[in-house]
Amino acid sequence: MKRVMFVCKKNSARSQMAEGFAKTLGKGKIEVISSGLEASLVRPEAIATMKEIGIDITDQHSKPLSDFKAEDFDVVISLCGCGVNLPPEWVVREVFEDWQLDDPAEQPEIFPRVRDEIKQRVTQLIESVNKEFTPVR
Repeated sequence: MKRVMFVCKKNSARSQMAEGFAKTLGKGKIEVISSGLEASLVRPEAIATMKEIGIDITDQHSKPLSDFKAEDFDVVISLCGCGVNLPPEWVVREVFEDWQLDDPAEQPEIFPRVRDEIKQRVTQLIESVNKEFTPVR
């Protein structure tokens, strides 16, 4: 099973929502965790926005990237354009993408739009990772 790391600046909103979607939509298909260049707190708006669509992320907490080893992950996704600030070992994984999504912390009214963008991208990611590694019959 492929291991996925979602990373953002503070691991407070976008990466937390991505982790919530991936754990729900990718259950049994991928292993997932999120972290930040620095740890902070999960934003209440992120929790509420996910709860609106039936995904509970209240048990998730913010974690610093420094708590993890790059070699433990196959896929690394930056959600905020912070890929340029990641240590080099993180951007040379099997798959690295930098989604550069808007920061809803700066504009709380865009939380639903950003959440929906994350859902779409996480869904595509799960499909592509599984398609790539599904044996041909």
